[in-house]
Amino acid sequence: MADKMKAVVKVKPELNGTELMMVDIPKPGPNDVLIKVKVASICGTDVHIFNWDAWAAGRIKTPLVYGHEFAGEVVEVGNNVDFVKVGDYVSGECHIACGHCMQCRTGLAHVCQNTQIFGVDVPGIFAEYACIPAANVWHNDPEAPAELCSIQDPLGNAVHSIFASDVVGKDVAVLGVGPIGAMCVSICKHIGAANVFAVGRKNEYRIELAKKVGADYTYKAADDVLGDVLDKTGGKGVDVVLEMSGNANAIGPGLDLLRTGGDLILLGVYADEVTLDFSKRVVFKYATIKGINGRRMFDDWYRMKGLLKNPGIRKDLDTIITHRFKFDQFQEAMETMRSGNSGKVVLEL
Repeated sequence: MADKMKAVVKVKPELNGTELMMVDIPKPGPNDVLIKVKVASICGTDVHIFNWDAWAAGRIKTPLVYGHEFAGEVVEVGNNVDFVKVGDYVSGECHIACGHCMQCRTGLAHVCQNTQIFGVDVPGIFAEYACIPAANVWHNDPEAPAELCSIQDPLGNAVHSIFASDVVGKDVAVLGVGPIGAMCVSICKHIGAANVFAVGRKNEYRIELAKKVGADYTYKAADDVLGDVLDKTGGKGVDVVLEMSGNANAIGPGLDLLRTGGDLILLGVYADEVTLDFSKRVVFKYATIKGINGRRMFDDWYRMKGLLKNPGIRKDLDTIITHRFKFDQFQEAMETMRSGNSGKVVLEL
């Protein structure tokens, strides 16, 4: 094996500030594995790092190999690793949990107090090779395409959000129709939601994508969404709202769409504070609000494994992967993702 590899590195704390360069291939420690990356996909977090927004400036230390969504093959294992073998076809949970905090010891490792994320706090996977803790390895179904396996991280966010409530036979509104919102639309329909109402802010490309993967009704935020949803639900409103947009201005209208006694599930991350009339919109409405962070380790991964056996879901996920680039085309791939006129964007190594 060569000593150097190609990698995407955030080298400067500024917009772009990214170079495709040769770096040392990492050496796995006794509890780590080295993976030859086959496919990587671009996440919204990677866009934040590329753009160098306030979150990135406060969290990222340059230089950093970023990226955290991938599928690949194990090429080396540490001395203490006995449950992962060279040649295994794997992906990985990007949250590295400490294993000893209260959350980790009570089944909440996905919100570990000491979480580190690869591609954020430690070197990531936008590279020919990646080194991750063996404990974070997920063995993929050998029949599952690498492209689909590379997007299990965001798919897990969608799965966690959906199964935090009960959508079977229910009316569901999905607010925000980026890739994770589109995944929510597809899964809700395939597991038996009665009606799925998908609301995008104004991006027609992504609203159309939501329609392609099963949304019964699609809207722009400026439409009379509330009036139409109330009409189509007999004045009841939806049973579950999945807020995927991260737009603080979506939460109030989302609660208006929600029926009395319904569930508001929040995955979006908000740059602005949210001001609400909690008495009217939450207390008297008997609304349940649930925040979602990451994927339950590894509950949601096992659930994904089952869902990926559904041919309809696989077809929809293939539709949500709208653009494919070679690794050397990273800049073009990132600009496509930043444009908003895409679903998931994947890189083939």
